[in-house]
Amino acid sequence: MVAVSARYAFQVAGACLFAIGAPTEAVAQEAPARPVLRTQNDMPRHRYLLPMTAASLLAADDGTFDAFAAKVAADVDAVLTDFDIPDHATRRRLLTTRSFYEILTGRNEQALATILAIRALEDKPDAKLTSGLREEAILRARIAAGSGAGPAFERCFAAFYREALAALPFPVVGTRLKETKSRAEIQSPGIVAGYIANEVEPAVTRDRAVTDKGADDLLWARTFNRVIAPTTTASIAALRAVIAANTVRKPNIWAAREVTLTTTDPGHPVTVAVWDSGVDVSLFPGRVFAAPVLTGAPNNGHGLSFDLESRPTTGTLRPLTAAQRVAYTAALRDFQGYNDSQAGLDSAASERLHAKLGRMTAMESAAYLEQLSFFGDYIHGTHVAGIVARGNPFVRLAVIRDTFDTRAVPAPPSDASVARRVQLYARVSEWLKANRVRVVNLSWSDSPDSYERDLEKNGLGGTVAQRKALARRYFRTARDAFRQVVIDNPDTLFVAAAGNSNTDTAFEEGYPYSLVAPNLLVISAVDQAGDETSFTSNGSNVTVSANGNLVNSYVPGGMELADSGTSMASPNVANLAAKLIALAPEMTSGQVVALIQRGATASVDGRRRNIDPKASIALLKQNKRVLLRR
Repeated sequence: MVAVSARYAFQVAGACLFAIGAPTEAVAQEAPARPVLRTQNDMPRHRYLLPMTAASLLAADDGTFDAFAAKVAADVDAVLTDFDIPDHATRRRLLTTRSFYEILTGRNEQALATILAIRALEDKPDAKLTSGLREEAILRARIAAGSGAGPAFERCFAAFYREALAALPFPVVGTRLKETKSRAEIQSPGIVAGYIANEVEPAVTRDRAVTDKGADDLLWARTFNRVIAPTTTASIAALRAVIAANTVRKPNIWAAREVTLTTTDPGHPVTVAVWDSGVDVSLFPGRVFAAPVLTGAPNNGHGLSFDLESRPTTGTLRPLTAAQRVAYTAALRDFQGYNDSQAGLDSAASERLHAKLGRMTAMESAAYLEQLSFFGDYIHGTHVAGIVARGNPFVRLAVIRDTFDTRAVPAPPSDASVARRVQLYARVSEWLKANRVRVVNLSWSDSPDSYERDLEKNGLGGTVAQRKALARRYFRTARDAFRQVVIDNPDTLFVAAAGNSNTDTAFEEGYPYSLVAPNLLVISAVDQAGDETSFTSNGSNVTVSANGNLVNSYVPGGMELADSGTSMASPNVANLAAKLIALAPEMTSGQVVALIQRGATASVDGRRRNIDPKASIALLKQNKRVLLRR
């Protein structure tokens, strides 16, 4: 996952003199009502036959690629014309794909107008100011210099981009500019080629075609390689300059809100399940739940574990091979470098990472990205558990290890795999109830789109319409089974991450983040100052927010690492819920939810309510007798 329009009048010397006129306004016309697309499932699907591999198309001559891009752009325009799409994120995605076509084919004025239209659809204050800023500077430099390359273009681009960045209110946009710098330092043609190899090529290999997501990716990759990458050095220099000139850090609101319980507090043990990729339980001595052995139901000693096929297994953490253990050490260094880069730090770790990624070929980067995805999943559950357990000696961590498929070409969904998933949910539901688990953290999601992508990568599902229907059937079966877990455990509070796609939870329809239940809280992510992160999704069922920006916690083996995502925001709320229940175990899930929501503070714009553990616990102590009589 904002009120100011970013229009600039650049006053720079020489050939780069350029002024932006006021945007024209179209005269409103009566138009017939159009069908409304209210969910991701309503969106039309398109399929594009490719006469070559995705890599070959990406490197093809302009005539060949532009013919493909023109078809994609025509379909985008048809969707925008024929349908009413209330969801801003979806309209932004469509317009972004159109802008790539316009940029690639030299339609500079049209692309500028499209970028301004995208910016107008942004909902977050920082995005409202920065969306497409680099591309805008490129387009204005093209117009001013009369070319998209050469010394005159380079001078104009650098001047336009520097002046645009300098005009921004840094307290509002600083975090996003640091993230923009990080992406500019990490992305390279080799990394982009590796991404295409993992995300697009499998479908082309099996089906000789791509659908909408693959087409979007190809237009983005071509635009990056041909247009954006040549400006990388100048872009990084401009970003570093504006970040260095604004060294004041945003305030951190969370330390003042933190509550740390001690063994002298009148607390009671509370069982909290980390339903995730697995946990290194050795890092939490004295705070791990000891699960009773159930006849006929394998467990990991602290909960339940399931393998890649959703079958019961053992072990709280996925075992690594000898080669993976060696690679894990290097992966942790890379994660540290990435986090430093995201924070705007030019550290030795970030410099090593940038140099490493810059040298990679397409084949090397494809393998690297797949490995990084594996290790990102491997550390995820332990990192979440550390946040859940922070400052609470009464927490008892239960582990529901769910092994997620991180391969570039995952196993295809099937009736059998979905049936096993339904059985998994039934086993978890029974186990939660039998062990009186009071809180479950859910920093993961499943969506209809993921089923479609997995079918497409495996060349299965028939036509796009048939694939969509099949994916929908699989998804609904799994979602309904999960919903039943929440319904059947009313005394358990489920805390779910809203997602990291900067979209609306209801439009995307994924679970658990789109569900509504009295014992389910859906959480969006804010940064250290309580401002929305660039990535967080949101929606009408998101009632509170928590810190999800560079949150420090443990990874398997004991190293501490900062990580970002709604995956980190959700366990901050689970942490608060566990502390409230430890102090008053008689409370219902509804009473815990009420205390969390009542203690939260509203932002000035009313878009979010940030949790305040100190306030919620104070409310508990003030009203404990009243609460427990209800």
